[in-house]
Amino acid sequence: MASSSLYTPQVLELATGLAGHGWDEALPLKGSARSRSCGSTIELGLSFDGGGRIDNVGLRSQACAIGQAAAAVFARAAPGRSADDIRRAHAAMRDWLSGGGDQPDWPELEAIAPARDYPGRHGAILLAWQAADEALSSGAAR
Repeated sequence: MASSSLYTPQVLELATGLAGHGWDEALPLKGSARSRSCGSTIELGLSFDGGGRIDNVGLRSQACAIGQAAAAVFARAAPGRSADDIRRAHAAMRDWLSGGGDQPDWPELEAIAPARDYPGRHGAILLAWQAADEALSSGAAR
């Protein structure tokens, strides 16, 4: 069982803050992801501005607190980033969680960093990045 130190006030605040990034059917690029380890799911929608930068993120999640907090971390920092930025961040997250790299440079990631020590939570942590990668692959790659 995960330590109670995993569910810090900051993690719980991030998890509840996910409501600020509600689902929007009008978002043109959509993806979804499911964690095999815990069953958490997420649907994610993206739109881009004329300069090829994310300008809107919408989420619908049925995830544990760690998954929701990680999704909030993603959603807060994704606007202004390019598709390539998201793909690089996804690869860096996978590498970091597998023990092969340093913590990625992504705002607020330190809030969920303790979950790296819990392999059963890795799938939930990656949900938003996986769904974003799928969304980018589903539409015109930017």
